[in-house]
Amino acid sequence: MKILITGNLGYIGPVVVKWLHRNLNESHLTGLDIGYYKNCITTDAQELREYLPDEQHFGDVRNINPEFLEGFDAIVHLAAISNDPMGKMFHGATYEINYRATVNLAKMAKQAGVKSFVFASSCSVYGFSETGARTEDSEVNPLTTYAESKILSEQYLETIAGENFTVTALRFSTAAGMSCRLRLDLVLNDFVFAAVNHGVIKILSDGTPWRPIIDVKDMARAIEWAVNRKYTNGGNFVAVNVGSNNSNYQVIDLARAVAEIIPGTSIDINKDASPDKRSYKVNFDLFKSLAPDHQNQVSLQQTILELKEGIEKFNFNGKNKIAADLIRLNVLQNLLNSNKIDLGLHWI
Repeated sequence: MKILITGNLGYIGPVVVKWLHRNLNESHLTGLDIGYYKNCITTDAQELREYLPDEQHFGDVRNINPEFLEGFDAIVHLAAISNDPMGKMFHGATYEINYRATVNLAKMAKQAGVKSFVFASSCSVYGFSETGARTEDSEVNPLTTYAESKILSEQYLETIAGENFTVTALRFSTAAGMSCRLRLDLVLNDFVFAAVNHGVIKILSDGTPWRPIIDVKDMARAIEWAVNRKYTNGGNFVAVNVGSNNSNYQVIDLARAVAEIIPGTSIDINKDASPDKRSYKVNFDLFKSLAPDHQNQVSLQQTILELKEGIEKFNFNGKNKIAADLIRLNVLQNLLNSNKIDLGLHWI
């Protein structure tokens, strides 16, 4: 099976590559990435090789040649401007990359004969809810450019799915866990980094918002399922929440879980913070019924321990510049300030 993975040099992509190599032995993996974060590496050269695809191409998903897609059996579309601060700063580019490029890629993929299209969506489409856990039938309430781009993409993908073009939109929980291209602008990763290096976790909110959490390895496990999913299992198109019902946590509970595993950690809550509008619980019953053999396996405690070990191994002490570069907005800001990219996030 020939699989194209867009955005493979981001945070999740390398873990997906490593997972698919190990679990789809006959697969040939091709990576396509624009290269913003190619130098954001938190592992040594020997370990890095495990995360590399069979082929690596550098390019912008907004400018793919249709002929490039010929011969692929599946596409795993991860490429995106991947969080709310970046979406706010690069509003127009976020819509171009996350939505319009997704539409064009899916059109070309279908025309090229690609059978399976896996789209990395997000539970952030639910935005805010004071009621019960959100199901796939719940009303969406995207509060950010990032979340809006995801639901717009889903809506288009549903219109072109067919018996010969199976589309799976994976509404992922909030990602966490160790990767060779670690991100620190994710809630649990940030908490573990702060505990290891500073001994204190500073919570910018009042700690009450709810978030579902998923380890990157479990994300890769779900992607493996989606690549092989048949239309008879869920339909030509399915948007499915990915995670587990016991993985919904309040932010304060995440901080306490980190403090239990890393002794000496204190927690500083901003009691004067305005309420965080992004708060939602999520129901994952549909994912359990569709993918019973690909359910989450990594516990919150294991994720924290692996982050702790990875961060300690890299030894960030005194490496403030390197740590800053693991916040994706900082990377884009530095590229912009050095005139390597423009406000549209094109290489200059």
